[in-house]
Amino acid sequence: MQIPLSSWSSLVELPHRPLGGGLINDTFSVGSPPVAVVQRLHTIFDPILHEDIEAITAHIANKGLVTPRLLRTDDGALWTLDGEERCWRALSWVPGVSVERLDSAQRARTAGDLVGRWHRATEDLQHTFAFTRSGAHDTDQHMTTLVRALDRHTGHRLRDEVGPLADQILTGWAAWDGRLEGPTRIAHGDLKISNLRFDDQGGGICLLDLDTMAALSMDIEMGDALRSWCNPAGEDVEEASFDSALFEAAMGGWLAVNPQPEEERTAIVHGVERICLELASRFAADALNESYFGWNPEMCVSRGAHNLLRARGQASLARSVQEQSSALHAMIR
Repeated sequence: MQIPLSSWSSLVELPHRPLGGGLINDTFSVGSPPVAVVQRLHTIFDPILHEDIEAITAHIANKGLVTPRLLRTDDGALWTLDGEERCWRALSWVPGVSVERLDSAQRARTAGDLVGRWHRATEDLQHTFAFTRSGAHDTDQHMTTLVRALDRHTGHRLRDEVGPLADQILTGWAAWDGRLEGPTRIAHGDLKISNLRFDDQGGGICLLDLDTMAALSMDIEMGDALRSWCNPAGEDVEEASFDSALFEAAMGGWLAVNPQPEEERTAIVHGVERICLELASRFAADALNESYFGWNPEMCVSRGAHNLLRARGQASLARSVQEQSSALHAMIR
């Protein structure tokens, strides 16, 4: 893959290497030690989203929070296109560490505090998004996509394994009793724990990967966050369990700096289960479609097999949340 570093003369002579962890964009660190991150965006993103990133990160920086900032090209643009018309961008490097899973209640509370401070910093920003991913959390539509994948791939090698799992996911969604809509505000949109940056002492520094920012309700925003944070086993397991102690610590940190009325707190527990089911359906559909999520060939024999593994894990996590829902509501009531 040819990286168009010539668009940034300050970076062109520096070494670069791949950075793993993301499922969508191709990511590279530049410099030793790193001074920038360069990414090739997935085609699902319109380059115009960089106008949103520039506006929101400028606001956050003015509030005194650390945040990655876009590095303009030599001609002043926020992004550049390569010979294949693929979008590339460069961001400032933020020193620190990222983790794939929470390792303690203290880090969970720190994560909640960091996200809460980000939400507080953006709550007074009036911003109209230049780009939004239509239907990103249209859970009904994701379920329809799963049904269509089942109908389209009747001869797929994994069809007999995906079918029963899909039935569980669709049944779980039919039984879900939360709300679909809530008050919206500027949200990060993908608060998996690896998108948070910590210092060497465990303190929260900043949020990373800002392509998914949008106007969302907090039950979706924090539902997705807690789905990631409170699953110590990670996404690459067949059987996952929701850790209520991590949930209590994370919500404590978040609510301490970002208080919410009871209705919003209650909706978050339902939101966690919803996002687990939603992601399970997306992974299950891509186990058959094999066209969207990245995969690790060292872990699974195919993209479909890896996404089937992930789908099973998220479906089991949804069941774990549902089984503990009364206790989780009590913790934040």
